[in-house]
Amino acid sequence: MKKFLSAAALAAAAVLTLSGCTDSAAEPSSAPSEDTSSSGEMRTIRVAALPIAETGALWGAMAEGIFVDYNLEVEVVPAQGGALAIPALLSGDIQIAIGQPFGPIRADLQDLGVVIIGDYANSLESGRDVNAVVSLGDSGIESPADLAGKRVSVNSLGAAGDVTIMKAVEDAGGDPATIEFVEVAFPDAQAQLEAGNIDAAWVPDPFMSQIEGAGGNIVVFPYQATIPGLELLTSITTQELMDSDPDLIADYSAAMAEALEWAAANEDGVRAAIVENMGIPEEAAAGITLPVFTSEISVENIQELAGLAVGYGVIDAEPDYDRLIQQQ
Repeated sequence: MKKFLSAAALAAAAVLTLSGCTDSAAEPSSAPSEDTSSSGEMRTIRVAALPIAETGALWGAMAEGIFVDYNLEVEVVPAQGGALAIPALLSGDIQIAIGQPFGPIRADLQDLGVVIIGDYANSLESGRDVNAVVSLGDSGIESPADLAGKRVSVNSLGAAGDVTIMKAVEDAGGDPATIEFVEVAFPDAQAQLEAGNIDAAWVPDPFMSQIEGAGGNIVVFPYQATIPGLELLTSITTQELMDSDPDLIADYSAAMAEALEWAAANEDGVRAAIVENMGIPEEAAAGITLPVFTSEISVENIQELAGLAVGYGVIDAEPDYDRLIQQQ
């Protein structure tokens, strides 16, 4: 049986850059010709997001004033993983979480009323992907099969990271049941590797590039090896909020669709937002591999991911996809 360990590894300085971030000072890039919101009133919406490069699309769109055009003032609050944001959604502390689809999958199995309302970012189908399992240069871990019997960190246990890693290891001839998964926040992964507390780490950029740049190995791009183009992050809310405030959800969804279209067409703007909000050098941001930004979710990809999770015993059953995924 594979083992899951919880490490006391909380996001540090990179997470703090998210705290209290709002677009209240953002000016629209151009004055809208008409009110694009449903209500006409400025509303604050709290959105949980990870301190990773993909959030550059959200930060950049906020700076462009895209959400203000929809009379939305976005407050970004820190998150370590989509599953960890579910309690905050259910309590009403946040209205939206941008996270992996696995948190909502688990929540649906418990009939908690959590809904995926749109995509946000996908992995790349070929070439260098946006996340990878990495190891130190002298670790001897260079291929997926080498991960068998090793301690591998993920930011959230029992989610897409470990499911796709297990599939990649199995496909390479290794025994995925022997992997020991450890929960470590992305910003802490390099320190945990160097301390010898883990053997390999699953991380996105900029952490992937930082570890590789320090002489580390790219072991495998697990999403690409398993389900090319898999959803990295999705927009998540509750059925209760959709029912009680449909205008808010409609305006957020429309604003986010525009934001992601902007991000897909403005890589320089996304990278500039990463530099500003994550405090990394411009040259480092220039080397980051960006995902495919899109608001349209692939139900087939989510079904394949959940099916793999059932096969590995990560979850007991597949969710009700019609209830779980309600594209806005």
